[in-house]
Amino acid sequence: QVQLVESGGGLVQPGGSLRLSCAASGSIFSINAMYWYRQASGKQRELVATISSGGSTTYADSVKGRFTISRDNAKNTVYLQMNSLKPEDTAVYYCKADTWAKEVHWGQGTQVTVSS
Repeated sequence: QVQLVESGGGLVQPGGSLRLSCAASGSIFSINAMYWYRQASGKQRELVATISSGGSTTYADSVKGRFTISRDNAKNTVYLQMNSLKPEDTAVYYCKADTWAKEVHWGQGTQVTVSS
């Protein structure tokens, strides 16, 4: 089993920055790719960013150039650096991990609110 715990959310003004963290524990050796998703109120959950086991990254068009996903394997942690935040980035942000055995694990989410 893999456990994921997100942190780093909060209230920030438009144009500001936040860094989200997702700490993994448990069967971490089984983790393949990791992801950040977000879900705004009344909307479907959407994929924000992906990082493979080899470090390759992909981003949603809406966050390209503003968000950066990274992973620190020594700390078993994935980060999402969010810059130039906009009100439309307001959502609950979730971390997800896929394992080599095709299992899927989710964190509990962390709220990000972008407002003046």
